[in-house]
Amino acid sequence: MAAPFAAKAQQDGGSLPPVVVAPPKPAERPGVAPRRKTSQAARTRRQVNRQPGPVAASGAGTSAPTNDPFDRVVVTPTGRPERQSEIAGTTQVIDQETIQRSAARSLTDLLAENAVGFFSEWTPGQTSINIRGGATDGQGKDFKGQVAVLINGRRAGTANLSKLSPADVERIEVVRGPASVIYGSQNIGGVINIIMKTGRTAPGTLVEGTTGSWNLIQGRAQTGGVYEGFDYYLGVSGGKRDDYHVGGSGRREINTDWKRQGIAGAFGWQLNPDHRVELQVRHDGIYDAGFRGSGANYLSRDDRYNGSVEASYSGKTPDGTASWFTQFYAVSDTDRFKWASPVIRNGNLPGRGTAADWNTRNLDILGTRVQPRFQLFHGNELLLGWDWEESTLRNDRFRVGVPGNPLSQVSPQDNNQRDHFHALYAEDTQRLFDERLILRAGIRQTWGVTKFETTPYLTGAKPNSRDYEATTYSVGATAKATDWLSFRIGASSGFRAPTATELAADYTTLGGGRIFGSATLKPETSDQIEAGATLSGRGWRLDGAVFQNIIHDRITTRLRTGQANTSDYVNNPGDVFVRGVELQYDQDMLTLLGIGSDLWRWKTYANGNYNFDMKDKGSLTIASANTHNVERVYRYQAAIGTRFGTSGTAHDWTIQVQGVFRGPVYYNTEENLLVPATEPYREYIWKKSPFATVNVRGEIALAKDVQLYVQVTNLFDVNNHPLFIANDKYPVIADTRFFNGGIGTSMPGRDIQVGLKARF
Repeated sequence: MAAPFAAKAQQDGGSLPPVVVAPPKPAERPGVAPRRKTSQAARTRRQVNRQPGPVAASGAGTSAPTNDPFDRVVVTPTGRPERQSEIAGTTQVIDQETIQRSAARSLTDLLAENAVGFFSEWTPGQTSINIRGGATDGQGKDFKGQVAVLINGRRAGTANLSKLSPADVERIEVVRGPASVIYGSQNIGGVINIIMKTGRTAPGTLVEGTTGSWNLIQGRAQTGGVYEGFDYYLGVSGGKRDDYHVGGSGRREINTDWKRQGIAGAFGWQLNPDHRVELQVRHDGIYDAGFRGSGANYLSRDDRYNGSVEASYSGKTPDGTASWFTQFYAVSDTDRFKWASPVIRNGNLPGRGTAADWNTRNLDILGTRVQPRFQLFHGNELLLGWDWEESTLRNDRFRVGVPGNPLSQVSPQDNNQRDHFHALYAEDTQRLFDERLILRAGIRQTWGVTKFETTPYLTGAKPNSRDYEATTYSVGATAKATDWLSFRIGASSGFRAPTATELAADYTTLGGGRIFGSATLKPETSDQIEAGATLSGRGWRLDGAVFQNIIHDRITTRLRTGQANTSDYVNNPGDVFVRGVELQYDQDMLTLLGIGSDLWRWKTYANGNYNFDMKDKGSLTIASANTHNVERVYRYQAAIGTRFGTSGTAHDWTIQVQGVFRGPVYYNTEENLLVPATEPYREYIWKKSPFATVNVRGEIALAKDVQLYVQVTNLFDVNNHPLFIANDKYPVIADTRFFNGGIGTSMPGRDIQVGLKARF
């Protein structure tokens, strides 16, 4: 039954994914018939149809054939499968091969080593992201983020990628800037769409185990397949590691250990050639993870986990002129902070702090989206959409003071809130001149209500609600000038709605400060323009873009005049400007050199950006600001790698070398440094110097479908950190009176891992 379904889908222009995926080579899996030869057009349509993720299920597959092997099909920018060369914005893809050959233990590690943007990498369980000036919250609160983190095209429920494992991820698509109208609040700096595996994209069985430095034990098992009209996938993963050692000195970095576990399942049913339903469930988290933070704290620990269930239905009319996609999802995200700060800052002197300061944050989300599409006439496609979502945030906090410091209970760091929104949007695409020119335009209108609700220990607060609305747009065009050169240009906008905490906060921070909300806050917004070009030749592809992203009305805190340690949430009147260039390069070296070989494989790749103008106009009003550069944004960064090996032999082998270069970043550190011995004054903004790391991986097939690999991360044992100024090394530049045990925080030193992977 499966083969006719796939053939019919291809005859109809591929508007539905076929039930079968490309079978492995007969030499790799016994009992599989040889593949019939197909035309380039059929192979292209098949590639479009196979894209994973619910948004791809209704893909029109109208793209024309291409001979460019690096012109990937993506689903995130426009909500349906299209080639990167046809998209008006910049999209970066981290594919399955890249994920499999990475030593990353979390999605933060994976994205950081591919130079996606700036990642703070606070701890093994926590990160924040910055893409084109848009940042997420340091504690992973996705409702405060300016970068939209998605799973299968819908809200992930967390902006903290460190709690998510790459074990069950098929690929990741990153849209730079607010390049689409189909995603709502938080789409200011970009979109990260995590697309999970299914039985169609990950058939067969895989078992993998890894051991390595600092008592690392990590493993995963997954199985998937297709039977007639049904497909299934199940994956389990887990691991643990003790405290790592820093580079150079090799000293133990106390309180950096962690445990991780996750499970994922997917089920699909192709009802007939025109209709398909899918169900996906998953749960992933990092537990008992050490939290050193800016205070290099030995005592604080975290549990952070995220789970979801989603169901989708896609279909089309027999003639393919209309198609539709419907998705329902439920998400639960939990952070349990088991913190303690025995010493806190009291003016310029150490003060008595907490023996325990436990915070729990639970975010529950229910949502749905409906996306019908119509081919109104030749070359035209109209996408319509309706999104609805309701989220509930619940918080609790419990404090115990150190001896001699009796403490009363205070409100948590977030207020209880309920958020409801719905949105209508439309995007029209017109293909002209044999699809060499593609025009796009879209608009989205979002209406929402944020309700501030009763919060524990928040005395005197009155529950209330606040309506908000936002209009966002995107326009763009791509033009194929020649077979080897294409251009694109686009403009778009994004927004982030204020939270109940920002509207009505009254809480005490860990350091003893107090922050109040403001009912007059406006949504944050952004406006972006971008122009780019793609050049491709025999065995290579270069993509470049120049962009400007401006962020308005940022919600931030401001100290009250005349009141020590007291702040208010305000809209910063100064905009953030980020202007830069971005490059992506892929190259098949043997093809480029004109060497044809069935035995050897040699590829190189690179990704990087240079922000030649970064200005925070809000800092112009701060007398103590020693720079007006945007904080927590790399001035420049790059990831460059090469992979060389054999293919088709009994013992295929590959060696991969990758360099990750992290350019300077500006940061008004939260660390307590020696003043004036280390920094001139507390509000001094640092320019953290650039540094580079090198990763190496080698692998060899021991037997058919059994592979041994060895990988070394941070080969040259660099002692540094993407964010922190006070590294764990001598001479000590931290004011250790306030550090609760540490002298600074460094990233892991040389990390050696050995693993075995078997496929069935």
